[in-house]
Amino acid sequence: MVIIAQFHIMVYTIIVMNNVYISKNANKIIKDYLVTKGYKIIEVESQADIDPPISCHPDIYMCDLGKSLFHGDTSTLTHDYPGHAIYNGCSTGKFFIHNSKITAPELKKAVLDAGLIPIHVAQGYSKCNCVVVDENSIITSDAGIQKACLNAGLDVLLIEKGQVVLEGYDYGFLGGASGKVGNFILFNGDITLHSDYDKIKSFIEARNLEIVYFDQYPLTDIGSIIEEK
Repeated sequence: MVIIAQFHIMVYTIIVMNNVYISKNANKIIKDYLVTKGYKIIEVESQADIDPPISCHPDIYMCDLGKSLFHGDTSTLTHDYPGHAIYNGCSTGKFFIHNSKITAPELKKAVLDAGLIPIHVAQGYSKCNCVVVDENSIITSDAGIQKACLNAGLDVLLIEKGQVVLEGYDYGFLGGASGKVGNFILFNGDITLHSDYDKIKSFIEARNLEIVYFDQYPLTDIGSIIEEK
């Protein structure tokens, strides 16, 4: 089932659920939606001297390891790549996907302690470039990530690059424009305009998850939507 988040507020006993980290620059529509679902919004602001378009992106500062949320030391981040991507690894809850050459040592230790299976890829913006569907399934536009993850035994849907807005860049990434919250994959904007929408929808729904999107504005990279479980 596809949910288009044009909603009307009616009744309301809201049960407060988990925290959700989201860029302070995210559209009010998506924030309001999460609040109506009972989630507590934690807006991420710039915490280091890094490239302004990504300075409020949650996946620059933290990494969801599945059962825990790793918070990086912002003082170690640098303005330019790869120094601001040292925490931008992608965990499925079973696997950890990142360029191990740049992964921060403290994050490597946390990954080891969590018992995750590391997968080395060339991409430093691994979380930006991966939509985590479940612990064995991801969506990415990066052929290198696809190859490495298929070799490790994951199910991978490879999609076309681009079609995601990121101010200051030619394009953003779908992982950065989305997040798994509860039993749905939340897309920040109108995913239906993506050329691979039908494949994306089928891949997600085949794993018993729902899609939520917002057709009022373009698909936009905001540095992932991260639920703290």
